[in-house]
Amino acid sequence: MNSKGKNRVDYLVIGAGIIGMSVARELKSRFPEADIVVLEKEADVAFHSSGRNSGVLHAGFYYTADSLKARFTRDGNRQMREYCHANGLQINETKKVVVARNEEEIPALFELERRGRTNGVEVSIIDEKELAEIDPNIKSHRHALFSPSTATVDPVEVTGAVRNELQEKGVRFYFGESYASRIDGNTIKTARGSIFYSDRLINAAGLYADRVARDFGFSGRYTIIPFKGIYLKYTGKDNPVTTNVYPVPDLKNPFLGVHFTVTVDGHVKIGPTSVPAFWRENYEGMSRFRPAETAAILTREAKLFLRNSFGFRSLAIEEVRKYNRRYFTSLAASMVHELDARGFNQWGRPGIRAQLLDVTTDELVMDFVIEGDGASVHILNAVSPAFTCAFPFTKYVVDNYVL
Repeated sequence: MNSKGKNRVDYLVIGAGIIGMSVARELKSRFPEADIVVLEKEADVAFHSSGRNSGVLHAGFYYTADSLKARFTRDGNRQMREYCHANGLQINETKKVVVARNEEEIPALFELERRGRTNGVEVSIIDEKELAEIDPNIKSHRHALFSPSTATVDPVEVTGAVRNELQEKGVRFYFGESYASRIDGNTIKTARGSIFYSDRLINAAGLYADRVARDFGFSGRYTIIPFKGIYLKYTGKDNPVTTNVYPVPDLKNPFLGVHFTVTVDGHVKIGPTSVPAFWRENYEGMSRFRPAETAAILTREAKLFLRNSFGFRSLAIEEVRKYNRRYFTSLAASMVHELDARGFNQWGRPGIRAQLLDVTTDELVMDFVIEGDGASVHILNAVSPAFTCAFPFTKYVVDNYVL
């Protein structure tokens, strides 16, 4: 601390999710002597999206070849696997199939295969006989897409391991220190009154990344619209599936539809919902309710609903229906021959997707978004599959925006 009472650091990272920590990890690997601080408002790492996601390591066949998601998902899958094996972390080689409900969905299935091959991902179209050999309870219309490299991990375990690695290497974490405001330049103040000055500031604040960015003159055309995701866990006898099962998605929006996930410890769950949330940390009840924030989000969502921008009205109505457990399980039942719907009786821990909206077009942003200059960098749309992509994606951020 210098004479002005500032914590002077080389690199200040805001946010201790997987993206913020991966940025710190990349910087520390290049500059072992650098003073790197990670600022986190919670009591530990991964309190939000990084610790509440499904744990799926995606393969990379959903995304168009010109996207950052396509660029980093395949390599991120491999690097995260290697990290788990090297550190003795759990990994379940679940694999994955994407199934079609009818003839109209077959072209999209082949489009996913084409995207996967273009992206260098191992995928293949299989027929119903081959699907039955993978899992006889899964059903599809004529064809399905098979992804052998999809797997699941425990995101809390992974993020905890990254935190421990960084601490061992001298990265300092300031927990319970939430970003409050920018004073000037790269000098910021926390809600506790602490002041930090850094040569480089990296904003990986997740649900509040757009707000932090605006203090630095960025995110002018973007705002975050939160969507709540919840899974239903199966507690009955004999798991209904042995592999991850997904429907053919609507390729025009970033949501993948209700699907089966086999977790790292072998449980099965279905979900998630994608319900528009009323405030950014609208997890349960009135916890973390913020009136001004809620008013702004509801105003934005009301406009999207009335205009039906990107099909928001039909999306919102459909997602609210999923709170009816019978309806929710019926969506999963369409992908299997037999399902004990009563066995899905335990709601999981809610998560919030920090989905970026382009306010100039009223369209959801599909790809990762980074803005910044020589002093500050702002990671604005680190949504799924950001957990899978974390290591190669943050290397790209450091190469192109930080250095």
